[in-house]
Amino acid sequence: MSVSTFRMHRAIPGVAGTESDTHLARTGALPSRSLTSTVPKELVHRASVAEVMLTDWARVDDHHFTVAAQWPRGHSFFATVDDCHDPLIAAETIRQAGILLAHAEYGVPLGHHFLVSDLSVAVRPEHVRVDWTPASLELDVKCFDVKERGGAVTGFRIEVEIHRDGSLAATGGGSLTCITPRVYERLRAAHFPGPDGPRVIALTAPEPPQTVGRMSPTDVVLSPNGEPHRWQLRVDTRHPVLFDHMVDHVPGMVLLEAARQAAAATLGHASLPLAVASEFERYVELDAPCLVEACRMPGADPDGGETVLVTAYQDETPVFRCTVTMAPSAM
Repeated sequence: MSVSTFRMHRAIPGVAGTESDTHLARTGALPSRSLTSTVPKELVHRASVAEVMLTDWARVDDHHFTVAAQWPRGHSFFATVDDCHDPLIAAETIRQAGILLAHAEYGVPLGHHFLVSDLSVAVRPEHVRVDWTPASLELDVKCFDVKERGGAVTGFRIEVEIHRDGSLAATGGGSLTCITPRVYERLRAAHFPGPDGPRVIALTAPEPPQTVGRMSPTDVVLSPNGEPHRWQLRVDTRHPVLFDHMVDHVPGMVLLEAARQAAAATLGHASLPLAVASEFERYVELDAPCLVEACRMPGADPDGGETVLVTAYQDETPVFRCTVTMAPSAM
């Protein structure tokens, strides 16, 4: 399906658009019909259509938007947790919403890169349960601190409410910076993939899947290093979801998954993550070891959950921090 099938509220450099659905564009209402396609995968930086969660969007006012999304009943990686949709699929949906709006509403050209400095999500378990049909969602997205240089948007922050069947299912947000190809090439020149792909550290053995809340060793992103609550990040660039396309650094979603797995191993159970809040401090390189360390935080969540702080280091420098609050164990 061509990009022009979808409603465009402003021209996207490099993408053909139409002026259809002008009433919807003015009112900010999403169409009442049931959409059967995702937004163009290029607008959310995905190579596989199967990994696109968003289906439509509309502007409410200058920096306020609604975005439609759908979560499948089953996903090859974002597996059901305690009969609920994986909260990390909500984090991925928020990530995609920010990139979509940057391109489709703020005119950031395709080909630009995005640096996400923080990403968070919190879910309400009763409203993210897996049902007999895919979860149809409406995201209420507000953009703040919109930065411009020379008339071009260079970054902003989003705050998101995810609604399902009229109920608030999740909240979250994040900040992103838009980087031109020329600047990115200068910034990352030493790490650009060569003709045979990027330089990658040798693949290490996974932790036993059951200790980190996984069924398959191919989905494990931690390797034991002989120390309690410490692991080496396991980087498998062949993973079809975590490495949806060729990149020159470890994707942020790999680090979020590492934090979730480290929390599960630390607490001794893999119950539903109620909240995840992360900070990405540096690019995590593919060709050097990355140490992941976890420690249980004192105190308890009001709902009885426990919080784990996960920190990743590369060359002894902190590159990523994340707190994961897990629901109480069902045991």
